[in-house]
Amino acid sequence: MPKQALTIDLLCAQALVFSRREGNHREPSLFGVTDGKAVGTYLEHKFRSYLQQRFAFVDGNSASGIDFPELGVDMKVTSVRQPQSSCPFKSARQKVFGLGYGLVVFVYEKLDSPESQTATLNISDALFVEAHRTGDFQMTRGLRQIVESEGNADDLMAFMLERNLPVDEIELQALSQEVLANKPEQGYLTISNALQWRLQYARAIEKAGQESGVRSIYKRR
Repeated sequence: MPKQALTIDLLCAQALVFSRREGNHREPSLFGVTDGKAVGTYLEHKFRSYLQQRFAFVDGNSASGIDFPELGVDMKVTSVRQPQSSCPFKSARQKVFGLGYGLVVFVYEKLDSPESQTATLNISDALFVEAHRTGDFQMTRGLRQIVESEGNADDLMAFMLERNLPVDEIELQALSQEVLANKPEQGYLTISNALQWRLQYARAIEKAGQESGVRSIYKRR
């Protein structure tokens, strides 16, 4: 019998089930591990395997750059102590108009048990950020306010320069015209400039379930 095709709603529903189950699992291979990337890779692979047993979907690869290319969704796993991760830098407009894909985010707390020599990953939050909400919070808020206050291209360019948006003058002019023609949606990530974008999720976690486009999948009580 063919497997059911994975959808975003099914992805979120299964992320809820997975988040509840994971806190009951004791994992010997993670005991004493302090490398957040290793923990994140473990959880990503485990969730992907969980889905592969149940649904049909195209697995992400280096060419697509995201975990669920058919759905336009990437998966991020981050520690509750510092909920952030990196993602590839494609263009400065990602900070204004969003990354170009949605995010399913798992936030974990790792607890080691010396008695059993195992680690437990308690999922504190799981959330889904729709693609149009993945812009930078302060950048999108400021640009939206300028447009709503009848600002012009010069006002927009000045604001983006003040925020050190990594663009040259030609890109900046084109971006300001695009913002005037198509006011960006309010984003809920904090995106720091770097060779790779540094995504911070504290605000998205806080707003999950309160703002449209930022879905709370799971929150540990």
